[in-house]
Amino acid sequence: MIRIRADQFPSILLILLIILAFAVFWSIMDMVLLGASLAIVLIPFHHRLSLRMRPWISASVMTLAVLGIFCALGLITLAIFSANSSTLIQMFTTIGNWLNDPLTNPMAYGVPLSKTSISSFLYKGTALFVDYQKTLIAYLPLILFKMFVFFATLFMLFLRGEELWIKIIEHVPLALKKYITRLSDATGDTLYAIYYVQIAIAVLTFFIAIPVFYLLGYGDIIFYAYFAAFCELIPIIGSSAAFILIGAYALTMGDTHGVLILFFLGYLIVSCLPEIYVRPVLIGRRVKIHPVIMFIGIIGGLLTMGLAGFVLGPLIIVLVITSYRMYTEERKEQERVITG
Repeated sequence: MIRIRADQFPSILLILLIILAFAVFWSIMDMVLLGASLAIVLIPFHHRLSLRMRPWISASVMTLAVLGIFCALGLITLAIFSANSSTLIQMFTTIGNWLNDPLTNPMAYGVPLSKTSISSFLYKGTALFVDYQKTLIAYLPLILFKMFVFFATLFMLFLRGEELWIKIIEHVPLALKKYITRLSDATGDTLYAIYYVQIAIAVLTFFIAIPVFYLLGYGDIIFYAYFAAFCELIPIIGSSAAFILIGAYALTMGDTHGVLILFFLGYLIVSCLPEIYVRPVLIGRRVKIHPVIMFIGIIGGLLTMGLAGFVLGPLIIVLVITSYRMYTEERKEQERVITG
C-alpha cells in the first residue's frame, strides 16, 4: 500500500488545483497553452535580451514585440481584405444566388457536396471574410479577454517561467530529474518545430498558390494567394478552406475547368500535400519520429482539441514516444548490467 508523506501534501494539492483550474477555465485554456508554448520557443531570445537590460524590461519588450507582429499582420490582412472587398462580395453573392436557385444541383458537376453543406460553409466564410467588422464587434469582449490571457501568460512566463521551473524541479525526486530534463528538451524541440514549420508552410503556400491562381484566370492572383496563405497560418482553418470556397465559386459559375484546377492543383497539391507530407516530415525530422505518427498527432490534436490541439497533439505524441524510448533504454541498460 502506497503511503503519502506529509511533505507531499502541498504538491498533491497543487496538482489537484491545477487540474480543477483546467476544468473550470477550459474555454480559455487554449490561450494559456498557446502563450506558454510560444514563451518556451522565444525564451532563448529573452535570455539574450536580458543580458543587456533588466529581466522585466526584457519580458516587456518581448511581449510587446509579439503583440506588434500580431497587430501588424492583422492590419495588413484587414487592409488587403478591404482593398479586395469587391472580389469577396462578388464571390459570396454569386454562391448565395446559386444556392437560392432551386434548379441548381452540385451533383450535376460530379461534386459530392449538398446545398446545405455549401450554405453552412458560406455563412461561416461570410462572417469571417466579408462581414469581419460585424463579427469582430460582436465578439470583441471575448477576443480582447482571450488576447489579454494570451499576452499575460506570455509576459509572466518570460519573467518568471524559469524560476517557476527551477522550483518545480527542486521537488522532483533525484531519480526522475534526468527523465524530466530529457522530456523538457523534447518539448522545446517540438514546439520550436511546430511554430517554425507553421510559418514556413504559410509562406510556401503563398508562393506555390500563385501559379494555380494564374492558371485559374480569375485575376487578383496575389490576393487569392495571400488569402490561401492567411488561412494556412490559422491552424483550425487551413488553406483548404480557401480552395474549397473559391472552388464553390467556380462551381456556381459553371466553370468545370476551374473546379478541376482548384481541386487537383489547389486542394490536393497546395493544401493537402504540405499537411500530409511536408509538415509531418519536417516536425518528425526535428524530434526523430516517423512522419506518419506525427501526422496522426497533428490532425488528431486539431480534430479533438481545436486550436489547443495544434500544439498539444504533436507534443503528446512526442512525449509518449520519448518516454517509451527512455523506458526501453533503461531496460537495456539494466540487462547489460545483469549479463555483464
